[in-house]
Amino acid sequence: MARARILAGAAAACCALATAPAPLARAAQDTVGGVEIHLVSPVDEAYVSGVVALRAEILPLAAAARVEEVTFAVDGRIVCRLTAPPFACEWDAGHRVEAHVIRVVATLPEGRVTDSVRTRSLDLTEIVDVDAVQVITVVTDDQGRFVRDLPREAFHVYEDGEPQTIAHFASENIPLEATAAIDISGSMKMAMPEVKAAVRGFLTALQPDHEVTIIAFNENLFTLSRRGTDPGARARAVDRLAAWGSTALYDAIMYGYDLLGRRSGRRAMVIFTDGDDKVSHATVEAVIRRAESSDATLYMIGQGQAAGNVDLQALLTRLADISGGRAFFETDPERLAPIFDDILQDLSNQYLISYQPTSPVNDDRWRTIRVEVDGPGLEVRARQGYRRVRQ
Repeated sequence: MARARILAGAAAACCALATAPAPLARAAQDTVGGVEIHLVSPVDEAYVSGVVALRAEILPLAAAARVEEVTFAVDGRIVCRLTAPPFACEWDAGHRVEAHVIRVVATLPEGRVTDSVRTRSLDLTEIVDVDAVQVITVVTDDQGRFVRDLPREAFHVYEDGEPQTIAHFASENIPLEATAAIDISGSMKMAMPEVKAAVRGFLTALQPDHEVTIIAFNENLFTLSRRGTDPGARARAVDRLAAWGSTALYDAIMYGYDLLGRRSGRRAMVIFTDGDDKVSHATVEAVIRRAESSDATLYMIGQGQAAGNVDLQALLTRLADISGGRAFFETDPERLAPIFDDILQDLSNQYLISYQPTSPVNDDRWRTIRVEVDGPGLEVRARQGYRRVRQ
């Protein structure tokens, strides 16, 4: 199965039809005879635990045939050796989130090329946040209107049917970190003007203190802008997008999760796609399990072909429901702007609730969450449950 490549920059995303896109090179990148190796998973400064996918790629791609061996090492210890692409293997990072140095070395007839990343450990503040279960909640009335300014006492949280004590509650000024992933596969060509306009409007309407990372994807993954990027530069990156290639939807979702941090506050991911996945390295089972173990709220937008694909609709809806988010489907690209407006309204009317589970969390089984609110005719949308990997 083909796998997605992680590339950096809007220039790569818009110009790849004309030239092979170049990933963002680190200062210490080795080059031998114009050949480089890039460690594409995990990303630099990621948090890792449990089974981690290690993936690297050789550029230019044609040079992969000359590679004699690729080795992955963690903290100086070799964890796998490969002699043919795809250059990918798995490594068990253990249950604790600790700092590691991951290095990949490719041996060619003319020499060796290397690349490395550093993963991060959790500090004390972050560990407290990880131990607590965070639930983003939206409340509406019987007319579908958002209900604001409810007090903490109006909310009741249950895990596996057992009442929980709310440890933290907030309804305003809640930090938001978001990832927006935009499908730029070839089938998006006719809809790109409307997509760009809708995404620009969405980004412009976000609060200045909201942190947003934008990625684009086809069979490759492009990081267009990271947290802290100037809004003007962010908009220009969107403007330069061009449609080409296939759709690695599952890889894009997994990468979006990797880009979200772990500190307290709201996390959200907006995924826009128009087609089924044909080329991802990640499986649909891995994507579902990742959604079950994350507190990020997913907003899934299926446009064009995706709006008529029953299986894809079911998957996007399931992912959104697990997280307490929403799924939208629209065949007319000119109606995308109202969908992004709906997502903005959702983000603007969220409550943040956290609690410490009353029962020990010592395995990764599925635990259900139910949130109830006092008041007639009120409806609650929140994550359906969670899986926990102990740190």
